[in-house]
Amino acid sequence: MEKGVAVVTGASSGIGAATVRRLVKEGFDVVAGARRTDRLADLAAETGCRPQQLDVTDQASVDAFAAAVGPECRVLVNNAGGAFGLEPIADARDEDWQRMYDVNVMGTLRMTRALLPRLIASDDGIVVNVTSTAAHVVYEGGAGYTAAKHAQRAVTETLRLELCGQPVRVTAVAPGMVATEEFSLTRFGGDQAKADAVYAGVPGPLIADDIADCIAYAVTRPWHVNIDLMIVRPRAQAAQHKLHRES
Repeated sequence: MEKGVAVVTGASSGIGAATVRRLVKEGFDVVAGARRTDRLADLAAETGCRPQQLDVTDQASVDAFAAAVGPECRVLVNNAGGAFGLEPIADARDEDWQRMYDVNVMGTLRMTRALLPRLIASDDGIVVNVTSTAAHVVYEGGAGYTAAKHAQRAVTETLRLELCGQPVRVTAVAPGMVATEEFSLTRFGGDQAKADAVYAGVPGPLIADDIADCIAYAVTRPWHVNIDLMIVRPRAQAAQHKLHRES
């Protein structure tokens, strides 16, 4: 039975692509948005999702995407995000911080604002913001990313307050260490060795499917059940600063 239209941003790889696959299996009509249309085409051929070009940092792109979604939308998964650089504040690059804020925070704002009337009209709308454990804990070298994710967390919690009494639920899924093909590679500017070192020796880091499973759980609860927050870490990661590695 079809469960309505679900939108997933950042859908061309990693958690976004895994979420598209899972929500299609759950019976949603999934609109997959991302900048890389070639990857979206492959994902559509695999899953039957509706691919649509989307750059969440560009209001015109968001407007065009929202028009392509159509008149109905029940689920919005704000997954598009990213971390750029690990420099300390003294050496921070403005362009990296601006990019992180644009995609993680402003992207969430633009997509939510564009689709919120349709989510309300569905009579059981759900917004899932994929944040991070970085939305709750800071660490050296991560000021730009943790600042952006803390801001996204604030947007999420404020939205829930503002929608109290409306038929929309608001959930944050905050992953810890997830081994995807691109997150760390992007953060280190394409340096594969540095990206691989992040996960070296860690037994069983999370994978994208684990987070997609959490998202699917949240959006398939009964209408009266809101999952406010899911913090999800691998067993090897007891906290942001406490990680077990095998030699």
